[in-house]
Amino acid sequence: MATKFTASQELDVFKEEKDGLLREVGNQAVWSLSSCKPGFGVEQLRDSSFETYWQSDGPQPHLVNIQFRRKTTIQDVCIYTDYKADESYTPNKISIRAGSHFNDLVEVEQIELNEPIGWICVPLKDLTSGKPVRAFMIQIAVLSNHQNGRDTHVRRIKIRAPVQTSKLPLFTSIDFNMKSILR
Repeated sequence: MATKFTASQELDVFKEEKDGLLREVGNQAVWSLSSCKPGFGVEQLRDSSFETYWQSDGPQPHLVNIQFRRKTTIQDVCIYTDYKADESYTPNKISIRAGSHFNDLVEVEQIELNEPIGWICVPLKDLTSGKPVRAFMIQIAVLSNHQNGRDTHVRRIKIRAPVQTSKLPLFTSIDFNMKSILR
């Protein structure tokens, strides 16, 4: 069953990052696409402009594969779309899958969008524990588009992880601070 999400132009996806609670980890992964038109690939999907986008060029589902070198905790996936600009190219139904590699991916979330303009942040929870997903690979599959469109446009994708806090005790004594720097 698909969860319905509403996009928001006002959603500040950077707030939790600015507060030090989440960090964008997409730059630690290798990104690949099932298809793309020349000049509308991973570079445009990952740049900081909302004017550029990934445009698929093949049969559905359209896939974005994000592979990490090590098992990574994923808090959420944020996707930016613009229905006013893209109309029938805008995703309508998206499946987010997680696993170790292509052959063991499990659907974590399926979302349904209604003419989205702005960011959609989808929290990824492990189905058994309720904690954030830990995976080597995340796959975002565009299952259908608005108005039965064939190819898709996605303007930005962010993969965010919780900030790991140190489990070491904080030493603040004067004696410790004097000896903390060796010359």
